Amino acid sequence: MQSTENNLHHVVIVGGGAGGLELATKLGDSLGRKGKALVTLIDQSKTHVWKPLLHEIAAGSMNPEKHELVYLAQAHWHHFKFRLGSMDNLNRATREISIAPNYDEDGVEVIPRRTIKYDTLVIAVGSTTNDFGIKGASEYSIALDTQDQAEKFHRRLHNSLLRAQTQAAPIQQGQLDVVIVGAGATGVELSAELHNTTRELAEYGLDKIDAEHDVKISLIEAGERVLPALPDKLSASVELELKKLNVNLFTSERVTEVTDKGIFTHSGKFIPSSLVVWAAGIKAPNFLHEIDGLETNRINQLVVKRTLQTTLDDNIFAFGDCAACPMQSNAPDKAGHNVPPRAQAAHQQASLLYKTMKMRVAGKTHYPEYIYRDYGSLVNLGRYSTVGNLMGSISGGSLFIEGLVARIMYRSLYKMHLIALHGFWCTALQTLARTISRRTEARVKLH
Repeated sequence: MQSTENNLHHVVIVGGGAGGLELATKLGDSLGRKGKALVTLIDQSKTHVWKPLLHEIAAGSMNPEKHELVYLAQAHWHHFKFRLGSMDNLNRATREISIAPNYDEDGVEVIPRRTIKYDTLVIAVGSTTNDFGIKGASEYSIALDTQDQAEKFHRRLHNSLLRAQTQAAPIQQGQLDVVIVGAGATGVELSAELHNTTRELAEYGLDKIDAEHDVKISLIEAGERVLPALPDKLSASVELELKKLNVNLFTSERVTEVTDKGIFTHSGKFIPSSLVVWAAGIKAPNFLHEIDGLETNRINQLVVKRTLQTTLDDNIFAFGDCAACPMQSNAPDKAGHNVPPRAQAAHQQASLLYKTMKMRVAGKTHYPEYIYRDYGSLVNLGRYSTVGNLMGSISGGSLFIEGLVARIMYRSLYKMHLIALHGFWCTALQTLARTISRRTEARVKLH
């Protein structure tokens, strides 16, 4: 089916996360620039920030204004179209998606409801935090799924410190404490960043606050250890570092209720806290659940074949955290599982779909299958430590790394993302400019 401008094949990508934005940029630079296809990216935000950085924005160790990318500018530079909005419905018979109205902060409609036709639809809307219906979790905890949520947490943290600094009464129990539910990579990295930034903030004139005693950070995990999805050795190394930072670790503890005063666990513990971050579990956005009859699983992920086509419609693809793709991996022990929701998987899938989209536009109907390649994991504990494991070493197994080498590799992941969006030289110049400007800036965000 042909549609839209000049009868060009229309590729619509919903979701401007790392994978969706990389795919739109590559397709725009090739098919869009040469006039071989029309590429449209849809996202509910005006700007993009790499999701693995959200914990740094939340803690205040990174200023998002210096790292966010404006979708409209990227679309202009790379020959694709950007449309602001949230997909909320699908009509497979007419090959149309529905975009919900967009409102400003005062509730005034800015953009009315629209429908957009597609020839090929790629859904890459990522995931949201899964609170599993725990009482009070949605009301009294903050997730870190978006830049807005990360900034909201930082404002609350900063206001709590200012309030404690200026109040006449002594600091109360739990007033400056932070509880993080979920000891996966996000929870672990956030706890280390918070340890650093709360102490940095206290040095900037907040002399009434003794960060070592007044600010307590607690990490709650239902599993038996931190980083339960990663190798034991990596988990043990991270746990040792967190204990050095006096982060309170509660493993094998399930949260049963969240209140404005703290959390309760299944064993009867109450952990007081004025700020709760929920970083336990994921699910795909609710609107995907059996959308127009497409097959989804219990956490709303679209079930796809190894070509990343949805099982019931070959014109619709899905990848990243919102897709349940059967595992075919370089790790034999993972056979029979789905591809894990990790940034490296989304990057690999975007690269595969770039080839697939070019084949579709050329009229081909047989597409390559995705094979997940596990290159290992890296966990960054801010300025304190970085640890990780690399897969496929000379020994054929997993190689444990830490310290400077691990830190450089962790930073290189972000640089690889930037290179995919901007090219090598632009990324190099941006990096140099940020290195120079940091010398005249506060080490943490102070507002």
